Amino acid sequence: MTQDQINQLIIQLLNGSVMTLKIFFFTLVFALPLGLLLTVGRMRKFILVQYPIRIFLLVMRGTPLILQLVAVFFLLPLGFGIHLDRFTAAIVAMSLNYAAYFAEIYRSGFESMPKGQYEAAAVLGFTKSQRFFKIILPQVIKKIIPPMGSEFMTLVKDTALVSTIGITELYLVAKDTMSAKSSVIPIVAAGVFYLIMNGIVAQAFHMLEKKLSYYK
Repeated sequence: MTQDQINQLIIQLLNGSVMTLKIFFFTLVFALPLGLLLTVGRMRKFILVQYPIRIFLLVMRGTPLILQLVAVFFLLPLGFGIHLDRFTAAIVAMSLNYAAYFAEIYRSGFESMPKGQYEAAAVLGFTKSQRFFKIILPQVIKKIIPPMGSEFMTLVKDTALVSTIGITELYLVAKDTMSAKSSVIPIVAAGVFYLIMNGIVAQAFHMLEKKLSYYK
């Protein structure tokens, strides 16, 4: 490839990266709070709440994300008459999938907290909300940072799967360019882009973990 073609490729990959980052951002916006709600329901002792959530978590974690993308985009219109555009379908499928994984990470964090901490906070006169936000939650956040960091990095890579339903993001741009130019350079360049994005994510979580290290 000539220098002009390489420059054009970089511009195309940057444009594809914008879509990749949008999918990454909106997935987190919906998946993080939804995962917390699922955790609350999963930890309830009420069977009619706990068991449906457990089944949902099993389905979302036990089936490939690529199948879930296809199901949301192609099967919802056929089975329920619900028509979603490609971007919305991608966000719905990926948010549900990642919410399931986040829910289990949240749960592991909460269940790792000694019951004595709750009891001590109650004895000291803290309200339930104060106990949660001032004592329990900061420690849980510290505990779940490493697995959360791994999931965030996986999400960056999983954005490539939305090409299955025809969304033009970083991977699809690289794949189409590779076919058109008969060169592996576009795929290699895309790999570098993914590596840079995940490097930023890893560094952000490293800084966050270091900042919260005083909870040890």
